Amino acid sequence: SALKDSRFPPMTRDELPRLFCSVSLLTNFEDVCDYLDWEVGVHGIRIEFINEKGSKRTATYLPEVAKEQGWDHIQTIDSLLRKGGYKAPITNEFRKTIKLTRY
Repeated sequence: SALKDSRFPPMTRDELPRLFCSVSLLTNFEDVCDYLDWEVGVHGIRIEFINEKGSKRTATYLPEVAKEQGWDHIQTIDSLLRKGGYKAPITNEFRKTIKLTRY
Protein backbone atom coordinates (compact mmCIF):
# COMPACT_ATOMS: atom_id res chain seq x y z
CA SER A 1 0.00 0.00 0.00
CA ALA A 2 3.00 2.31 0.26
CA LEU A 3 3.15 2.76 -3.49
CA LYS A 4 0.18 1.13 -5.24
CA ASP A 5 -2.90 1.52 -3.00
CA SER A 6 -5.49 3.60 -4.86
CA ARG A 7 -6.84 4.94 -1.55
CA PHE A 8 -3.61 6.84 -0.80
CA PRO A 9 -1.05 8.86 -2.73
CA PRO A 10 2.30 7.04 -3.09
CA MET A 11 4.87 7.63 -0.35
CA THR A 12 7.63 10.05 -1.09
CA ARG A 13 11.31 9.84 -0.19
CA ASP A 14 10.82 12.81 2.19
CA GLU A 15 8.33 10.79 4.25
CA LEU A 16 10.71 7.91 4.96
CA PRO A 17 12.31 9.39 8.13
CA ARG A 18 8.84 9.83 9.70
CA LEU A 19 7.59 6.31 9.03
CA PHE A 20 7.15 3.70 11.70
CA CYS A 21 5.89 0.14 11.68
CA SER A 22 3.57 -1.66 14.04
CA VAL A 23 2.03 -5.12 14.18
CA SER A 24 -1.50 -5.89 15.33
CA LEU A 25 -2.35 -9.42 16.43
CA LEU A 26 -6.00 -10.07 15.68
CA THR A 27 -7.49 -12.49 18.21
CA ASN A 28 -10.71 -13.44 19.99
CA PHE A 29 -12.99 -13.20 16.97
CA GLU A 30 -16.68 -13.17 17.90
CA ASP A 31 -19.62 -13.14 15.50
CA VAL A 32 -22.36 -10.89 16.85
CA CYS A 33 -26.05 -10.64 15.98
CA ASP A 34 -26.27 -6.84 15.99
CA TYR A 35 -24.04 -4.55 13.93
CA LEU A 36 -23.88 -2.16 16.92
CA ASP A 37 -22.60 -4.82 19.37
CA TRP A 38 -19.03 -3.56 19.74
CA GLU A 39 -17.20 -0.79 21.59
CA VAL A 40 -15.36 2.10 19.93
CA GLY A 41 -11.69 1.99 20.94
CA VAL A 42 -11.98 -1.55 22.33
CA HIS A 43 -12.96 -3.82 19.44
CA GLY A 44 -11.73 -4.14 15.94
CA ILE A 45 -14.52 -5.01 13.55
CA ARG A 46 -14.87 -6.90 10.30
CA ILE A 47 -18.02 -6.63 8.24
CA GLU A 48 -19.38 -8.86 5.51
CA PHE A 49 -22.13 -7.65 3.22
CA ILE A 50 -23.70 -8.12 -0.19
CA ASN A 51 -23.11 -5.11 -2.41
CA GLU A 52 -25.56 -3.56 -4.84
CA LYS A 53 -24.32 -5.91 -7.59
CA GLY A 54 -24.97 -9.02 -5.47
CA SER A 55 -21.32 -9.73 -4.63
CA LYS A 56 -20.10 -10.58 -1.14
CA ARG A 57 -17.66 -7.96 0.15
CA THR A 58 -15.70 -7.48 3.38
CA ALA A 59 -13.87 -4.69 5.17
CA THR A 60 -12.15 -4.33 8.54
CA TYR A 61 -10.88 -1.68 10.93
CA LEU A 62 -8.45 -2.23 13.78
CA PRO A 63 -9.64 -1.22 17.28
CA GLU A 64 -7.92 2.17 17.21
CA VAL A 65 -9.31 3.43 13.90
CA ALA A 66 -12.79 4.61 14.98
CA LYS A 67 -11.43 6.24 18.11
CA GLU A 68 -8.62 8.04 16.26
CA GLN A 69 -11.11 9.36 13.71
CA GLY A 70 -13.62 10.44 16.36
CA TRP A 71 -16.32 8.24 14.80
CA ASP A 72 -19.36 6.74 16.47
CA HIS A 73 -20.76 3.29 15.57
CA ILE A 74 -22.78 4.44 12.55
CA GLN A 75 -19.99 6.58 11.10
CA THR A 76 -17.59 3.64 11.44
CA ILE A 77 -19.95 1.15 9.83
CA ASP A 78 -20.71 3.54 6.97
CA SER A 79 -17.01 4.20 6.42
CA LEU A 80 -16.34 0.45 6.36
CA LEU A 81 -19.11 -0.06 3.81
CA ARG A 82 -17.50 2.55 1.57
CA LYS A 83 -14.07 1.02 2.18
CA GLY A 84 -15.53 -2.31 1.07
CA GLY A 85 -16.81 -0.76 -2.13
CA TYR A 86 -20.49 -0.23 -1.34
CA LYS A 87 -21.68 2.63 -3.54
CA ALA A 88 -25.46 2.71 -2.99
CA PRO A 89 -27.17 4.90 -0.38
CA ILE A 90 -26.70 3.44 3.11
CA THR A 91 -29.95 2.91 5.01
CA ASN A 92 -30.58 1.62 8.51
CA GLU A 93 -32.33 -1.37 6.93
CA PHE A 94 -29.21 -2.17 4.92
CA ARG A 95 -26.97 -1.83 7.99
CA LYS A 96 -29.08 -4.53 9.67
CA THR A 97 -28.10 -7.01 6.93
CA ILE A 98 -24.37 -6.71 7.74
CA LYS A 99 -22.64 -9.68 9.33
CA LEU A 100 -20.27 -8.23 11.94
CA THR A 101 -17.37 -9.93 13.65
CA ARG A 102 -15.59 -8.16 16.49
CA TYR A 103 -12.09 -8.84 17.72
